[in-house]
Order: sequence, then C-alpha cells, then structure tokens
Amino acid sequence: MDHEFWRRKWRDNEIAFHGAAPHPLLLRHVSALELHAGARVFLPLCGKSLDIHWLLAQGYHVAGAELSRLAVEQLFAELGRMPTITPEGPLERFEAEGITVFAGDIFDLDRHALGAVSAVYDRAALVALPEAMRGDYTAHLAALSHHARQLLISFDYDPALMAGPPFSVPEHEIRRHYGAAYHVSRLERAALKEGLKGHPAYEEAWLLEPR
Repeated sequence: MDHEFWRRKWRDNEIAFHGAAPHPLLLRHVSALELHAGARVFLPLCGKSLDIHWLLAQGYHVAGAELSRLAVEQLFAELGRMPTITPEGPLERFEAEGITVFAGDIFDLDRHALGAVSAVYDRAALVALPEAMRGDYTAHLAALSHHARQLLISFDYDPALMAGPPFSVPEHEIRRHYGAAYHVSRLERAALKEGLKGHPAYEEAWLLEPR
C-alpha cells in the first residue's frame, strides 16, 4: 500500500470512493452480524464513511483505523464530535463518545490497543490493497478482531480491463484468505449499474463466521 498515494488523495480531495450515503449492502445485511445493542464494530481503512454515521445512529459503538489523519479529522468534524487525541505507539487515537479511530498504518495497530469488538465491517479495506498485501492484511485483521464475525464487501471484474484500486478480489481469493478460519457465505452479488470506472463489475457481500 502506497501511503503517500492515499494521503495525496485526501489532500487533493480526490475521494470519489467516498460514498454519498450509507452503503446499501450494509443496510441490507447488517442483521447477519447479529449485533446486540451497544455492540462495537470495527471498520478497517474507514475514511470518513457515512456508514459510521449510520452505525452510530443505530446505537452501535464504532472503532476504526485510517491512514489519513486528514480523513479522521474530517470524520469527527462532520460527526460534530470533538475528539480527545492521544498517542498510541506510532498511531494516534481519536476518541469521542461512542467512537474511537486510530490514525496511521493499520499494521501498527494491535489487538490490545483496539480492544474487544463484536464484529468487523470491511467495505473498503481489502479492495484497496494490492494482491501481494492481502494475505498479511487478512491474517492481521483476524488476529486484531479475535476472529469476530465479519461483513465484507468486494468487487469482481476483469482486471485486464482496468487497474485498481479498488481491486478485483474474486471468490476463490476470498475463500483462500478466509476459508481456514471462517465459514464463508456470499450474501449478495449484483452488477453495478454503471460499472466501475466504465467497465462491467459486480459488487458482492460476504459473511465470514468464525469456525
């Protein structure tokens, strides 16, 4: 993952990947996570996603990790919450009522600092990473979350037609990374009406349940 690439995207406001509404797949499939009232959900590479606003509005607590400090600052500003900022090793912990976000490299986050989470919602992390990093990322995420149940959103398209990010992560790769530790179930597969960067693509929702 090219850190400067993503920081530059946020500095230049080149954030077409930032959705203008909570993700429909989250709204349709959050029930699969079987969250209790006040459950804590971890969002890796969370940006300033409106999914966070929605989860908080449902009464859940949110933990996140985000490389761009600017994105984290914007998130708290848009939430209207003034964070307490403290160092957490090489990271910075931004914390306010119901939400904690770690600014910095997710690989520098350990499960002691993160604390217990009820579930993981990965909308934009796995698909943002090049293939060579995905094995390390999925193993790290499983360890961070103590193999918590996970709702994963991915893309499937012909990589010969376009270069990511977001990257295509087809079913066989998802099962290769997660199949040993989780029961992997596809909840939905839908063609994107306008494609992805003008090319045919599918978006998929997956439920990962610990074995």
